Formats: sequence, C-alpha cells, structure tokens
Amino acid sequence: MLEKFERIKLGHFPTPIEHLKNISKYLGGPNIFIKRDDCTGLATGGNKTRKLEFLIPDAIKNKAELVVTVGAVQSNHARQTAAACTLMGLKCLIILEQRVKDPPEIYMNSGNVFLNKLYGADIKLCPKNENFLEYYEKIVEGLKSKGTNVYFIPGGGSNSIGALGYVECLNEIIKENNKYNFSHIIHATGSAGTQAGLLAGRKYFNCNIPVIGICIRYDKATQINKVYTEAKKTCEKLQCKVLDKSEVVVFDEYIGPGYGEPSEDMIEATNLLAKKEGILLDPVYSGKGFAGLIGLIKNKKFTKNDNVLFIHTGGAASLFAYEWVF
Repeated sequence: MLEKFERIKLGHFPTPIEHLKNISKYLGGPNIFIKRDDCTGLATGGNKTRKLEFLIPDAIKNKAELVVTVGAVQSNHARQTAAACTLMGLKCLIILEQRVKDPPEIYMNSGNVFLNKLYGADIKLCPKNENFLEYYEKIVEGLKSKGTNVYFIPGGGSNSIGALGYVECLNEIIKENNKYNFSHIIHATGSAGTQAGLLAGRKYFNCNIPVIGICIRYDKATQINKVYTEAKKTCEKLQCKVLDKSEVVVFDEYIGPGYGEPSEDMIEATNLLAKKEGILLDPVYSGKGFAGLIGLIKNKKFTKNDNVLFIHTGGAASLFAYEWVF
C-alpha cells in the first residue's frame, strides 16, 4: 500500500487492540477498545515512532549531519526522535519550549528530559521571554550558515511525511475491523499529524469510520484548520481524493488551563484507567484525550452498543515529571 515511500523499521507493529472491559462496564457503555500505540517499542513507545519510520529515512536520504526538532519541555516526540537518531547513528539537537507556567524542578529535569539526555541528544531550552519560533529558526539558520547539513523535523513530526505513519495505522485498524466494527476512532490531537494521517488514510483506503480529535492545545477553529491543511497535503502526497473540511471533527472542551497544564478531567481519566485497567496515560495528550472520550460518553455522543476505538498515543514517561499533580 505505502511501499512507494521509504520507511525503516523502528517500532513493534501492528500494535494490539484491547477491550477495556472494566471501564466500559463502569461507564455503562459504549464498548471501549484501545489501540496500544503506547507499545510501539522505541524509547518506551508512543505515536511518534510511526512518523519517524518515514521521517528518519528522509533525513538519511538528504544526507543529514544533524537532526533538529522542537517541542515542549516534556515532549514525547523529542524523546522518540532522540532514540531514533541514536539507533541510526545520527546526531540530534532538541530545542525545548517552556509552556507550563510555574513548573517545579522535577518537571524541568525528569521524565522525557532525562531520557533525551540518556539517548545522547543535545538540548537547548528557549528562555521564557523569547519567541520560540524565532529562537529555534535562528539556531537552525546559524547551524546551516556554518555549513552543517541540518534536517529539521517540525514539532510532533507533523508534516505530510510524518502523517504517513498514521495512514499506515488506519490500515492496521481496517485489517482488524471485521472483528470489531468500530463506530468511531478517538484520539488526542495537538500538532495535527496523527489526525491528518488518519483522515488521509480514510480517503486512501476508502474507509468511513468517523475520526474524532480531542484538542489538547488549540481552540476548535484553529485545530480544524491545522488538521485540514496537513491532511490535504498528505492526500496529495498519496495521490488520492482530497478530504472535505467537514470531515475534520474536533472537540476543544478538554484542554483545561492550557497545553501541558493539568486539568481535573485529565487527573480523573488517568486515575480511572490506571485503577480499572492497569494502563498508564500521560498528562499532556492521552490523559486529556481519554477525558474527552469520557465527556462525550456522558454527553450521550454514543449508543450503549457502539464500539469505540481510543488510540493511546503514549507518553507515560512524562508521568514522572507530573508526580506533583497527582
């Protein structure tokens, strides 16, 4: 299907789909299933591994001497990029943005930050008073001007190359769907690559399962535009029919105080999944994504007999940096 695009094996695929029997019963339906993209294997796993399977060969093809990527302090994408680079013998620089207002020291140094260092990545922290985009663009330009061949990966690995990972994820879901007959696919949506890939995959594979994104950073209108722009580019890359903007469905009621900032809903959802199913969510993405799923169930978005698939995008490593929240 996607053979025409260069890809390297970095993760364990296909990831398993499990029935969350205890939570489904506790919430009184629908039947909730979980796609374990927290179990992709690379650097404790997560959704970015799928994207990096397409991005890293592009970096190698472009003869990169240094891979540079960006993210928030506790970026799961940064961790997986650092590990992928180490595996493929590439140097990696991670530029981090401080998005949480008053974080304790543990947030700034443990979890993903500690793992980035363990994987041998160099880290630069953008000062709080500087514009992040300007800061990292200046660093990248400076490196290029010194003659370094830099390969830049955007935050979350979210571009039309990275999104191919979630076109492939949808392919995995379709292959198993005769067992489940999913009525909806739900996941946390932030940098937009995951949702863009799933939506482009719907067109490419002619699949009609609705995809719902739970916003973790931007308001509804902004997120719809971000997802649509990336999905359209991905459809064009796949040379398939382009989606209609109305197919981009997101809910922005579960962001809480802001990106990476803890919310009561997230704490409740994370505790619930840990205590009912023994599965760890993360505070930034999957915790708020699952909180959104619970909210939609309470608002009667689904019937009791629906089979709903939640994609666990990983990130439990950052729980250690958020211990103060719990």
